[in-house]
Amino acid sequence: MSTFQLLLLIAAGGVFYLFFKQLFSGSHPKRGVDFEAKVSNEQLGGINRPDKTFSRPKVQVSRMEQLFSMTDDAVEREDYDEAKKALGSALIIDENNTEALHKMGYVCMQTKEYSEAKESYEKLLALEEDNDMAHASLANVLHKLEDEAGAIRHHQRAIELDETYAPHHFNYANTLYDLERKDEALDAYKRAFELDSSLEVAQKMIAKLSE
Repeated sequence: MSTFQLLLLIAAGGVFYLFFKQLFSGSHPKRGVDFEAKVSNEQLGGINRPDKTFSRPKVQVSRMEQLFSMTDDAVEREDYDEAKKALGSALIIDENNTEALHKMGYVCMQTKEYSEAKESYEKLLALEEDNDMAHASLANVLHKLEDEAGAIRHHQRAIELDETYAPHHFNYANTLYDLERKDEALDAYKRAFELDSSLEVAQKMIAKLSE
């Protein structure tokens, strides 16, 4: 073997040695291993490949939430027709949605559609019999419809469910006062004011009925 051939053999051996050393060292790029973001919100792709960028998904608002938001905005503007449209759509989606029923009852009260308000509150109470606010609201509706026995019954039920809520006593007192049951009305106004001293109207009615 000539000196030149010996040198080629030594060089080839060195190349193979380096190749296999790199191959088995584990420091070369591995196929099948995905890039892992260093932080939870790190994006992939960036400026060079925007089509490869992973972004946090936008929070999607449900259709029911959109309709309730539309209702609240309409009520704030006193656009009750628009509010009823939004609530009508909500009740098409879920006819037993208690929030939609309560809001519909309130809106119908504002538009003096008392029969419709009664229907909404009665359906709500069929779903939630122990809803004191629904009982109180229905009592006010029935008073408007001159169903005094029903109004008294639902006022009393609201108070049974939450005896410490001053507006229940105040609304009950108003109904009793309209029915000329003034002694009972006075007691109810006193109880309302006892529970909430900020009810100046109750205080004035106490003074009036105590004359």
